[in-house]
Order: sequence, then C-alpha cells, then structure tokens
Amino acid sequence: MKPSPASAARPRPPDPGTGRRSAPARRIRDILRDRIRSGVYGDRPLPAEAQLAADFGTSRNIVRDAFTLLRDEGLIDRVPGAGTFVVADKAVQGLDRLRGLAETFETRSERVTNQVLLAEVVPATPVVAERLELTPGTPVVALERVRFLDGTPLSLDASYLTADVGEPLLGKDLAGCDVFGLLEAELGLPLGSAAVAIEAVAADPTVAGLLQVRTGSPLLFVERLTYTDSGRPVDLEYIRYRGDRFSLSGRLDRVPVTPRRVPGVPHAPHDPRDPYERG
Repeated sequence: MKPSPASAARPRPPDPGTGRRSAPARRIRDILRDRIRSGVYGDRPLPAEAQLAADFGTSRNIVRDAFTLLRDEGLIDRVPGAGTFVVADKAVQGLDRLRGLAETFETRSERVTNQVLLAEVVPATPVVAERLELTPGTPVVALERVRFLDGTPLSLDASYLTADVGEPLLGKDLAGCDVFGLLEAELGLPLGSAAVAIEAVAADPTVAGLLQVRTGSPLLFVERLTYTDSGRPVDLEYIRYRGDRFSLSGRLDRVPVTPRRVPGVPHAPHDPRDPYERG
C-alpha cells in the first residue's frame, strides 16, 4: 500500500549555504556580520527583512537565508514579537603582541574573571616535557581555568608551567589576574615571545558544559608556548575559545618573492586581454 501524502516523508528545506541563493545570502551575511562586530546595532533589533531586502536590492528570501546563516554562527537570535537581535559581540584579540586576556581589553576590572578548576603540581607528560624542554616526569604546575568575559564563559585554559615559575603562582590571585601579569609583576620574570598554533575543533561534552555551549559547537583551539626574554620555554597553554564569542586578528606584511620558473617550460608572453594578468 502506498503511503498517504500525510505520512510521506517531507523534503528537507534547502540549506541556506548552498543552492542558487547561497552566494548573495553569504555576501549579505558577511556585511551584516561586519556591522554586528563594529557595534552598529548595539542592543537595538536588526532592520526587518523587508527593509534589508530594499537596502540590498534583493529578495526577502535571500535576507532570510542570511539571517539563518548568522543564527547558525550564534551571532543573532529572533525574539518573537520584538525582532532579531545580536546575541553577543565577539571579543577580538590581536596577534601583534603577546598579551594576557585582561591586557587585551586594557582592563583590570571585573570584566575578565576566572574560575580555577585545577592548580597543582603534576608530573610532566612526554608532550609537555618536550615542549618545555624537560625530562618526562619532571614536576610541573598544571593550571586549568574557565575564563569569563562580562560574566559569560569565553575560554577554557589549560596551562603547564615549569615548577620554578609555576609553584610561586599557587599562592597568588589566579582567579582575578592574568598569568602573564603575575609572572612579570609578582615574580619579576620578563617574557619575550610565544610560538602559536591555531586550529578549529568541536566541543566535547565536558568542555561544552564548562563553556555553556552545545556539544559539537565550534571552538578555536590555540596552543601557545611562551618563552622568557632569554629564550627559555616556561608556559605551555592549550586554550579553547568559544567560536561564537571570540576571534583573532592580525596584520600580515608581504615580502616580495621572485616567481620560480619550471626548467624546460617556456614562459608565455604577456597577453593584455587575459583577465588573470591584470593588476
């Protein structure tokens, strides 16, 4: 017996990130994201779909797809009867200087607070020992904290410090201060540089619970190995930032490079009609 129309499986709605409307929807999403990050809307609702469609010279369906993409990123949410609002602005940390979280926002107030989950001496695992240039099993200080910005979880930081600089920190205000500030101001240890690696990961159930996000939510994972000004590694950090609350920014300078020629392959003459040859 054929299934009735009511019981037949309904087709899934199209993904707003694919299909014929995807390119203009992504373009409008990017423009709105820039406006959100620059604080254009503040605590006011975003313009209505009809208004944005008129502004961009497009259809309401495309604007609706752009809204869906922004909601999937966790940037906006719709409040029935009130409109569409920015959920939370993203915190932006620059890559131009080595700074702690509180230093990034140039504040020592209650904007940045920490929940200390772990602060104790543990034996260094092989990976930690390699990064800190120690023998496996050497005592190191493990420090794990959930870091809050304006009362909302922003990141989960797991740090491993050499014992000589980490143990004096155990008696300091780890809930209210950046580790970098404590190392320099309290211990008189000048820091020099850091090696940084960045990748995207998904939140496992434990991390998701600590950061108050759904399991599988996107996180920005940063491994940072900090050196003193004399070049000794002293602080290995694994930081998991909420993808909906945090971004990194920086400036990259171009160093001119002479194009490499493949031996035996003649170089084609310049064709001014070739669009790829135009500046």
